[in-house]
Amino acid sequence: MSFIIRHGDEKDIPGIMKLVRELALFERAPEAVINTEKMLLADGFGKHSLYRVFIAEAADTNEVIGMALYYIAYSTWKGKMLFLDDLVVTESHRQFGIGRKLINEFLKVAKEEHVNEIRWQVLNWNTPAIEFYKSLNVTFEPDWITVKMNKDQISAYLENQKS
Repeated sequence: MSFIIRHGDEKDIPGIMKLVRELALFERAPEAVINTEKMLLADGFGKHSLYRVFIAEAADTNEVIGMALYYIAYSTWKGKMLFLDDLVVTESHRQFGIGRKLINEFLKVAKEEHVNEIRWQVLNWNTPAIEFYKSLNVTFEPDWITVKMNKDQISAYLENQKS
């Protein structure tokens, strides 16, 4: 499976929306999606972008097969943070290392921007995602599982990826 990871742009909006809907089905809440392509376009590529996104694209078809969508957050305790809203790889393209490549790019941004922490959430029944996140040496919090890595964890993980 050949794919590329790149920064998302306006032409990716339909593919992003397709992934959002697929994720909502997987998470048993398709009715919860109220976002639209128009909103994604305005919010991500308008005058004041609210999010950034990495895209995984199939090399042979240019199809959007994965994404890591994130935004800057702020904590009174931690200061500047990044929040990974969604890390999604379409079901037919899982197990090719796409998710790891997407999260690696996200972690590089976190390190470059000198954030003190990154956070994201995972449903407590999503065992495949939880197992994947464990391989990143993350910290799990109870309840609506919030996942975080501090600067040292990000650096240590990225250093190990160089080999």
